[in-house]
Amino acid sequence: MSKKLKIRHYVTISCILIFLVIAIFVVKKDSLYIDRLGYNFVSSFISDFRTTFVKFITYLGGAQLVIPLFAIVLIVFVCIGRKRDSLLLGLCLFFQTLLNYILKHIFRRTRPSVLRLIKQGGYSFPSGHTMISSAFYGYLMYIVYKNVKNKYLKWGLIIFLSILVFMIGCSRIYLGVHYTSDVLAGFFISIAYLIIFIEITKKFKK
Repeated sequence: MSKKLKIRHYVTISCILIFLVIAIFVVKKDSLYIDRLGYNFVSSFISDFRTTFVKFITYLGGAQLVIPLFAIVLIVFVCIGRKRDSLLLGLCLFFQTLLNYILKHIFRRTRPSVLRLIKQGGYSFPSGHTMISSAFYGYLMYIVYKNVKNKYLKWGLIIFLSILVFMIGCSRIYLGVHYTSDVLAGFFISIAYLIIFIEITKKFKK
């Protein structure tokens, strides 16, 4: 086993364990200290202008935009002869969405009820926007990393997409539709999922 593969395994196991620890605390106690801490910090920035901007950010991680974006990326990839990338991106997004649906219905955590700035149905844990945006933009990061030759363009795109995913997660806390623990759990399980998905698809290619 190569050193890089070992590191990926350690990261995957660590992320899953952190997710499970958060999940255990969520099951035992609905509202955690980190939830109150995170919301108090984010909500201290609330203003009409920022709320408009944050609503736009959260929209970038929702199915209403991700699905049309995927359709556009699919068409572009097919036109440039990268059908496999488009297929894997679709599978990555599909299975992550399915995983989020299953986890939400296992934990059935109700959403925060204080100062909710937008309407949002469904369960809270883990954050769907965080997981879906991590799968879509995260796999796009992987495609960029493997295929873009210009290092400045490559790392510029990767940093931009990473910041976007992070901001989408934070936007859910700001808008009052998710606890901080929902978003953190979404990030950690998404990192583990992406590593596993990429490793499996790499072996399938061989």
